[in-house]
Amino acid sequence: MNNTKPKLALALGILCISIFPILVRLQLTNGLISAFYRMFIAGLLLLPYIIVTKKFQLPKTNLFLLSCLCGIVFATDIAIWNIAIQKSTATQATLLANLSPVWVGMGSFFFLKNKPTTNFWMGTIIALLGMAILVGIETFAQLNFDLAFVLALLSGILYATYILISKNLLTQLDVLSFMSLVLFSSSIFLALVCSITGENFTGFTPTAWLVLFVQGAICQLTAWLLISYATQHLKATRVSLSLLGQAVLATLLAWILLGEKMSWDRILGAVFLLLGIRVTFYDKRIGFKKSK
Repeated sequence: MNNTKPKLALALGILCISIFPILVRLQLTNGLISAFYRMFIAGLLLLPYIIVTKKFQLPKTNLFLLSCLCGIVFATDIAIWNIAIQKSTATQATLLANLSPVWVGMGSFFFLKNKPTTNFWMGTIIALLGMAILVGIETFAQLNFDLAFVLALLSGILYATYILISKNLLTQLDVLSFMSLVLFSSSIFLALVCSITGENFTGFTPTAWLVLFVQGAICQLTAWLLISYATQHLKATRVSLSLLGQAVLATLLAWILLGEKMSWDRILGAVFLLLGIRVTFYDKRIGFKKSK
């Protein structure tokens, strides 16, 4: 099968996600309520389309429950990710959360038919080295093994769990039906969390509402429709590692839009990260030939 369309969809989806850190840094709303509206607005925008086109198909009970579980896992990941950032540095949270390709690789080895290849593990090592250089080697010296450390680590595991479950479900469900259930369940879950924690659902500035809309429409709906389509046709391990590419794009966008410094170590880290991703998409096995 020609993988050009799934690869293009994955690249565009990653580009859409990369905008999110820039919007979060504006700090116009609290992290938890931002997570809720990201899912809720995406669901509101998708609802009219699936009603008019009648694209939504109610799956069997087991697939329905698993899709809802997938939404809750994704929502929990977002909530924990925000808490981890608030309780520690963003770089520490980013570094730990981006260990998700390792968890996806391990999960694929034990639970999926398509086992991780040597190329995947080589690419993962190179990409994680690039990620370490990108966020700064000094970050390792500042790691605090506290609650925030555990939450950030858990965020990466939940992210990997979402990728693995969705990969399995998307072999049996169409993308729109799956995304509808994910957005529905995650919105309800995050609404409950925000209510329990006493978050305000209104009273934001017009700029804040605009940012929330962009997060829902672009960073969630558009991005994850594209990524779900790619997940349907590509290996879960490749998708998970490719998602690290958002760190490169986010750094580039921060340099262009926010005026953040672009140092040589960041450029070197980006090169390693992208090289690692490229290795996983190299079909021929990389290694030394056995001597006769």
